[in-house]
Amino acid sequence: MNDQPRDTDDPIEPTEQQRVGGSPDAGQQPAVVHAPETTEVAAPATTVATDDRTVEQEDPWGSAFRRIMGGNLVMAVLAILTSLVVGGILIAATDERVQATSGYFFARPSDMLSAAWEAVAGAYSALFQGSILNLARADAGFAQLIKPLTDTLNFATPLIAAGLGVAIAFRVGLFNIGGRGQMLWAAAAAGWVGFSFQLPPVLHVLVAIAVGIVAGAIWGGIAGLLKAYTGAHEVIVTIMLNFVALWFITWMLRTPGLLQNPGSNNPISPAMVETAVLPPIFGPPFSLHWGFVLSVAAVAFCSWLINRSSLGFQFRAVGYNPSAALNAGMDVKRITMLAMVFAGGFMGLAGAQQVTGTVTTGFTSGIDAGIGFDAITVALLGGSTPWGTFFAGLLFGAFKAGGFRMQAAEGVPIDIILVVQSFIVLFIAAPPLVRAMFGLPQPGTKSRRRRRDEAALRAMTKGEQA
Repeated sequence: MNDQPRDTDDPIEPTEQQRVGGSPDAGQQPAVVHAPETTEVAAPATTVATDDRTVEQEDPWGSAFRRIMGGNLVMAVLAILTSLVVGGILIAATDERVQATSGYFFARPSDMLSAAWEAVAGAYSALFQGSILNLARADAGFAQLIKPLTDTLNFATPLIAAGLGVAIAFRVGLFNIGGRGQMLWAAAAAGWVGFSFQLPPVLHVLVAIAVGIVAGAIWGGIAGLLKAYTGAHEVIVTIMLNFVALWFITWMLRTPGLLQNPGSNNPISPAMVETAVLPPIFGPPFSLHWGFVLSVAAVAFCSWLINRSSLGFQFRAVGYNPSAALNAGMDVKRITMLAMVFAGGFMGLAGAQQVTGTVTTGFTSGIDAGIGFDAITVALLGGSTPWGTFFAGLLFGAFKAGGFRMQAAEGVPIDIILVVQSFIVLFIAAPPLVRAMFGLPQPGTKSRRRRRDEAALRAMTKGEQA
């Protein structure tokens, strides 16, 4: 046994009693096992996160089909067709011959079905001939053949302009339901210029229309000002302003020396001076006047304003997300007020067209003819786009022009046309209902313009924050 003290760093020597494997019965020293100089640890295999859902490659044709079938155009067409079907059912239900043959339907069902078909086909044929081409008068000359088409354009003229006044407000997230008041003030201002002054022919009518546009813009700007700086809801404000305009102008029409026709006790204005009347485009027997050209010019201007100008980008940005637009440095209050100014201006154009082109013998408080409310339907059907509003205005102009022929030729109540228009609004306002009825796919991705606008808005927001 070694009597020297053991250093703590010295290796421990095995004693004689230790056996191999640690057993006391083994007589050999255990084998020395040296650890490897380098330790290799196997890296865990990379695990790719998986999803239980099946990931399919995007089909470009299928994606395009979903975008088309879920788009606004298809929805509008299906809404119109569905409304016409509903209108056909109402036409058949109100037809006297259909009602008479329904009494013995189970005995001879063909009589009732034949009567229903004749009633619906006759009504819609009269609608077409009263709004597009009068095939029954084709032998009377080309003028009589296309006169219904010009009547449709004439009815559509104020609808298009007024529809723009609703559509541009929609793009900013506002609901301009004050078209009636804006049109009334525009008609009163344009009419006052038209019968109170003597100006050269072309200048007179242009000044009257310009004054009408300014009057409508001011009345719409009042609603925008209250919305922007007091938070008052534009729907309530514009509805109340409608009544203010209606009764104030009614008072002016009943007061001698203001708008009332001298020598008359009726609430009607004097007739327009001939130089303040929009001349017809084609002359007799057509009633289409140059106001239609002004409406087309208004559509082109509105399209440029919304889609090409910097102010239009701000309109769209506020309509998409007012908070993001505010963070990007935009004056949301100013934009809101300007949007209502432009909306009132387009409504003012419609009101001025009424007194300078449609009713030139003196106007009453009903000069708006319900166009301010019909414009809401036109803008909805047009998807709040300028050219969509243009074609929607043509459609409703055709309904107005053909509805009178339906009533005169087939005895169909004119109210059926109003029912069809109401169902169009219903189906346009409820896209899920139309998709469920026709089994359409859900709408696709956002439009290219909206994605670009949102990207620009995010970039502006980040720039402001930086």
